[in-house]
This record gives sequence, C-alpha cells and structure tokens, in this order.
Amino acid sequence: MDRFQEMQAFGAVVDAGSFVKAAELLGQPKAAMSRHVAELETRLGVRLLHRTTRRLSLTAEGQVFHDRCKELLAAVQEAEAEITSHSGAASGLLRVNAPVTFGNLHLAPLWGAFRQQHPQVTLDITLSDRVVDLVDEGFDVAIRIATLASSTLVSKRLATARMALCASPAYLQAHGTPAHPADLAAHAVIAYSYWSMRDEWVFSTQGPAGTPGQADSTVRVKTTPCIRTNSGDTCRAAALAHQGIILQPTFLVGDDLAAGRLVELMPEYRSIELGIYAVYPTRKHVPAKVRALIDFLAAHFTQSAPF
Repeated sequence: MDRFQEMQAFGAVVDAGSFVKAAELLGQPKAAMSRHVAELETRLGVRLLHRTTRRLSLTAEGQVFHDRCKELLAAVQEAEAEITSHSGAASGLLRVNAPVTFGNLHLAPLWGAFRQQHPQVTLDITLSDRVVDLVDEGFDVAIRIATLASSTLVSKRLATARMALCASPAYLQAHGTPAHPADLAAHAVIAYSYWSMRDEWVFSTQGPAGTPGQADSTVRVKTTPCIRTNSGDTCRAAALAHQGIILQPTFLVGDDLAAGRLVELMPEYRSIELGIYAVYPTRKHVPAKVRALIDFLAAHFTQSAPF
C-alpha cells in the first residue's frame, strides 16, 4: 500500500472526525478509508485511533503521528505549488476575500477578464467587511483597504483610496455648512463601525490651504453619530437621504460627488489615507494562481487609477 495514501487517509479521518466524512472529502469508499487506516496501524504496530460507536479520538501515538503527517503532507503541497509557480501555469481553486462595497463596485467587473486570461483557475469569492484570518479560514488572497498594520502577512499595494467628507445639498441647506472640522461636533454624522478611529475623526492640513496661523496642523474632533453602521453603502444611502455627514472613500461616493448628489466639505482638510492592498500568507513559494491574480489587479489599478 502506498504510504502517502495511508497518511492522507489517516489525516482526513482525524480532521473530518469520521470515516464517512473523510471518504466524502477524498472521494473514496468508506471501506477503503477504514482499510487504509487499519493497514497503517498494522504496519506501524500501534493503535492510532480509539474507535467507539459515537466518536473517534487519537491515541498518544496517533497524536504524534498525526502531527508529523500534517507536516509531511503540507511539505508535499508546498513542493507542488513551487513547481506550479515556476511553470507559470495558474490553475486550481483560488479563494479570495474582499470588502463588500469595493468587491461589488470595482472587483466584480474584473473577474471575467481574469478568467479569460487564466481559464484553469476556479474562483471562490467571499465578500465581507470584517478582517478574516487568511490561514485559519483558508483564503489565498484578501483585498484590504486600510492603514495596514505590520503583520506576518505579505502585502502588495494596489492603489490609494482618498477619503471624502460629504453631505447632501439638502442637509447642508437645512443645517448649515461646516467651515472647520471642529464644527462637525454640532452636526449629525453617519459613522462607519469598522473605522479604527471610531467617533474621533482626524484631519490635517498643510501650507496655505490650511487655516491661517496653522500652516501645518492636525485637528481631532469628537463626533456624535446619529447612525452607526458596518456598511459603507448604508452610510452613503443615509447621506443621500439627507440624514447627515459621512466620511467615505471616493471609490464609493465619487459618482455622487461628480453628479452633485453629494457635496464635498472642507477639501483642504485631509483625513486618513487608506491603501488598497492584496495580502497573502507568505512570500515563500507563492502559487502561480495567487501571483497571477496579484499581477492582474496591480496592472489594472495602475492603468485605470480610479481613486
């Protein structure tokens, strides 16, 4: 019996928690899975699994062997990925995570072109505004819009997102137009829950565009949200419904500003600048499918410069 097949079957049974689920995962009959594990135990001369009618559990020897199997199987996968990346053939399942609004507006139109260039790649795209754990949740690449903190992940900057402070003309007519960031404390604001700065909004100005006597200054203002949401689309919709002032990226509100549905406020005061990044778990042996996507997105955003 092939030792690799035995280890693969044993690992699948442990990870799935049953022979039936492991058989489904590997596309093999349950009887074959049981046979692989039994032959492995016979060859090693030890019991690896405690079996009852209700559950499976590892013996002490089984735990040691399972840990080593995981290392060896991972090494095989890494070796295959390295060869694939060197061959330049992008193929296989590519799991991508991206923010909801950005994913819908600016990534969704690109997937067809990417698949035309790399037809052997199967895309699995998940949109979520929370920060996923790439390794634990099994994503190959994530698109993040942030002031990226240092981490064990590798990142490539694709573009920059400018933040725009804006409101509808009707709101401004009814409540007045703020002239200085400090004025925001007296206005209704619509807050985005995932901003790291929460209710304290920070602005800066430099040079003659700033307030006289403050050639280089930073202004912090404590806002009082009338609406708080984890959705940039909801922030935009509330602003368009004349509910208050929002601070959102131009990739979301750019068309509204151009059409006059929203008005940008105090453009001389800059808020935080966000980078748009592709992040992935490691620089070592990057699979061709990951490299292909990152290169594709980098080329697109360099050429289009939409933000």
